[in-house]
Amino acid sequence: MTPKIKICGITRPEDAILASNLGVDAIGLVFYGKSPRAVTIEQASEIASVVAPFTSLVGLFVDEDQYEIQAVLDEVSLDVLQFHGDQPQTLCADFGRRYFKAIRIGADTNIDAEMANYPDASAFLLDSHSDKAPGGTGETFDWEKVPATAKKPIILAGGLDPDNVASAIRQISPYAVDVSSGVESSRGIKDADKMTAFVRAVRGA
Repeated sequence: MTPKIKICGITRPEDAILASNLGVDAIGLVFYGKSPRAVTIEQASEIASVVAPFTSLVGLFVDEDQYEIQAVLDEVSLDVLQFHGDQPQTLCADFGRRYFKAIRIGADTNIDAEMANYPDASAFLLDSHSDKAPGGTGETFDWEKVPATAKKPIILAGGLDPDNVASAIRQISPYAVDVSSGVESSRGIKDADKMTAFVRAVRGA
């Protein structure tokens, strides 16, 4: 089965339109003020208004509190929530929506134990651990660490680009792949050629 495709860190309506036209399954909006890909509620609403009806809209949050998240949900029609950071399971589940839990893979990360802490997650997004930022660093991790017997869908992230995504898919057969910096011309600005090449590489893997 061809993996689903998510392009994260969309900041412009034109990039969302291209992603939809390419048949991408989901786009991600970052609601984390320290990220160079962060969007305001107003920007997110504008982007959401141009997303095709069969393209899921994912909101990414990094340790925001319940009230900050709810303020976004009151204004932006998100389909799925994506949590990076140390949010407890109770907060992740508090909004009555499907959610992904990101796990940052370091040398000593116990992936199975991390997954067990979020039994109601719809999927787990595996990303590279970095002290620089919670995600979007363009760094890969050792794909051999991905558990072959995970009971929930695995979304592979971290340093993917048009040149290495096919290899990653062949190695671990993830449910979905997630790309951000790997299809950018500059931080937060997606590159049309790279987006197109990424989608083609996934479908040709």
